Amino acid sequence: MATYVMGDIHGEYDKFMELLDIIDFKDSDTLYLIGDVIDRGPNPIKVLQKLMEMPNAVPILGNHELMALCSLKFLMQEITEEAIMALDEETMDSFITWQQNGNETTLYEFYQLDREGRQAVVDYLGEFLLYEELTVNGKDYLLVHAGLGNFSPDRDLDDYSFEELVWERANFDEKYFDDVYVISGHTPTQLIENNPKPGYIYRANNHIAIDCGSCFKGGRIAVICLETGEEFYSSTN
Repeated sequence: MATYVMGDIHGEYDKFMELLDIIDFKDSDTLYLIGDVIDRGPNPIKVLQKLMEMPNAVPILGNHELMALCSLKFLMQEITEEAIMALDEETMDSFITWQQNGNETTLYEFYQLDREGRQAVVDYLGEFLLYEELTVNGKDYLLVHAGLGNFSPDRDLDDYSFEELVWERANFDEKYFDDVYVISGHTPTQLIENNPKPGYIYRANNHIAIDCGSCFKGGRIAVICLETGEEFYSSTN
C-alpha cells in the first residue's frame, strides 16, 4: 500500500498512463490528484473518465475544474431565451476566463459525449475536494491546488475561500507551518524564482511544489510517494 500525490495533468492522458505504469500503481494504493486535471492538453475528458473508474483516486479541485464546473452546469441546460436572461455575471466571467485558459480540448471532448456522459462528468467534477489533510509515516501533509492565499497561522482551513485555495499562488519563501508539509500544484516549478531544478519537484520551507508544466514544451507530470519521498516523472513534451 502506497500513497501517491500527482501534479497537474492538464489533459495529458498518455503521460498520465505512462506514470501509472512507472509507479506500478495497484488497487491497494491511493492516488491524490492535486487539481488541474483538465484543459490545455489533448485528452482532458479521457483523463477524467479514467479517474472515474478508479475508486482509489482522490481528486482535489483546481482553478481549471472550478471554471469548468461553473460553465458546464450552464451549458448542460437547454439554451433558451429564459436561460440566457438568467445568466449571471459570475457565470459569464467564469466562462470567459475559462476560454482564455485553454478550455478548447475539454469542450471538444465534452461534446463528443452523450447527455448521460456529460452529466456524469459534471457530477464527478462536483465531487472534487477543496483540500486534503494526511498523515503518512508520522509526517503531516496538506494537499491543496494553489496554496493558502492571505495566509495566517490563526486561520482555520475552512475559512479560506475558493479564490485563496485554487487561484492565489503559494509563497514559497514563507513557511506556512513548522510541522505540516504543504503539497501544491498550480505554479509550474519552471516559474519558481531561484529554483535550481526547474521542471522538477521543488522543496523549500515545508513546501513541495509538484506542477512540472505537463503541457508546456519540456514539461512533464510528476508524482511523489509519501511513504518514501521518491519522485517519479513522465516523459517530456
